[in-house]
Amino acid sequence: MRKVLSILLLIGLRVSSQNALFIPDTLVGTNFNLSMHEDSVQFFAGNISHTYAYNNNHYLGSTLIFNKWANVTINVTNLIKDTTTVHWHGLHVPSKWDGGTYSPILPGGTWHPQFTIMNNAGTYWYHPHPDMKTAEQAIKGAAGLIIIRDSVEGALVLPRKYGVDDFPMVVQCQQYDSMNQAMPRGMEDSTLLVNGTMNPYLNVPAQMVRLRLLNASGERVFNFGFTGNMQFYQIASDGGLLDAPYLTTRVRLAPGERAEVVLNLVGMMGQQFNLMSYGSELSMGIQGGPTMPMPPGNPPMDSPLNGIDYNIMQFNVVAQTVGAVTTIPSVLTSNNPIAESSANITRTIRFTADSAMVMDGPFYFNDSSFSMMRIDYRIPINSIEIWKLVNETMVAHPFHIHDVQFFILDRNGVAPNPNELGRKDVVLVPPGDSVRFITKFTDFTDSIVPYMFHCHILMHEDDGMMGTFVVLDSSAFLGVKQLNNNNGLTVYPNPATTELRITNYELGIKQLRIYNVLGEEVQSATITSNQSTVNISQLANGIYFVRIITESKTYNQKVIKQ
Repeated sequence: MRKVLSILLLIGLRVSSQNALFIPDTLVGTNFNLSMHEDSVQFFAGNISHTYAYNNNHYLGSTLIFNKWANVTINVTNLIKDTTTVHWHGLHVPSKWDGGTYSPILPGGTWHPQFTIMNNAGTYWYHPHPDMKTAEQAIKGAAGLIIIRDSVEGALVLPRKYGVDDFPMVVQCQQYDSMNQAMPRGMEDSTLLVNGTMNPYLNVPAQMVRLRLLNASGERVFNFGFTGNMQFYQIASDGGLLDAPYLTTRVRLAPGERAEVVLNLVGMMGQQFNLMSYGSELSMGIQGGPTMPMPPGNPPMDSPLNGIDYNIMQFNVVAQTVGAVTTIPSVLTSNNPIAESSANITRTIRFTADSAMVMDGPFYFNDSSFSMMRIDYRIPINSIEIWKLVNETMVAHPFHIHDVQFFILDRNGVAPNPNELGRKDVVLVPPGDSVRFITKFTDFTDSIVPYMFHCHILMHEDDGMMGTFVVLDSSAFLGVKQLNNNNGLTVYPNPATTELRITNYELGIKQLRIYNVLGEEVQSATITSNQSTVNISQLANGIYFVRIITESKTYNQKVIKQ
């Protein structure tokens, strides 16, 4: 087993002297203001690194603390020179407030999502999600944690004092170029950051200590553990508490995944230990594991961290705090997984590529690249579904679905480990493997603004490994069709600049309505002739949804105004 010596210089990594771990501030309440801005950090000697951040931070953003069932309003202002979005990763919210690709915030603009917090207590996060620019913006620092609290978790004796015995841990591995700028496609990544801190240390009290681990890397998988195979308890996964603490020495997190772990440091005052990633234990094909031989024409994936065990940060155990938590409960909650027999449908999503030898993409779902003009699935409200993920590529992909939390049924037909039995919204599927999960699509319907599902390796997502779905009222399946030329009805041109032309032949069109990506009606027209022109010059550039109502049916068409 290959090991990395603690000095790390032996493998040529750029490291700094030890730095105290930065702990992001918190925002609490029901009204929040987030401003995404351009900034910079002196990560290395020489050139500063240009970054993105929220509010008063130079890198990352404040930790947002929500209470379950609270009604929150978030004012998100875009102060960068590019279009962005903010996605509330893991939250169950209406699609128009989800912050996916279809909710752009233009430079200088402000977005005002409002929603009720319906998720269980847990660790979630927020980050940009613009089409083809998620990697560029997220790895430059545009991300932050979300902590949800509820009465179930609040009744348990657990470490809960933020920054005292309960610590945010946003872990990233990145690649920087010779000018010290972050590279979105960094397959030779070797710069480790925790909360934006290089070579960090943290003083922790000699008691039960809670770490909220988030893998916010663009592609690296971490196999977290501690010096000397120290045991710890995993108490939560993506969507909140596990049924019981799981005693282990490892927790593998792919990009986008979270885990809450508790360390028992009672009696360890004065000792030191390290958070590590045991990359030597990862399988080939998982980014972070042993380097795979590269087929001709592929870029190198030879980060010095691949396939080895390395230190991420140091912990120094200091004196207990007043009111220290020294034990944790043996029972945490009851997740009540959905019974497989209750599923209405099984959908199979294959992870594919142009060739079996492709290592860096592009990758696809079911051989199709993402298109903003296509809805992949139309799902009835309250549908209980099994999604089967089949990886036919040579690399592992972390699959993330918006809107819902799911329960993993099996990996290659085998029940998952106890730490994967809780609620999840990201699951890693290694090469050649299949994973089945079950979920229920509840509460929110919208025929206009879709949700996303995608690989959470950010460059794969940006390259098109992404799909869409809408959740619809049952009545929508009786008379709503996606527009196509076979209906004898055409809307053109697309993209459009100043006008849309509608040819309806014998369908008897009565009305046309245009909606923006928030589902707001922005224009309507009554159509009486077989060919009509609608002036759209007053509409801002962007994506719109045209709804055409005929005597017998309703048709939808996505249109780009430019």
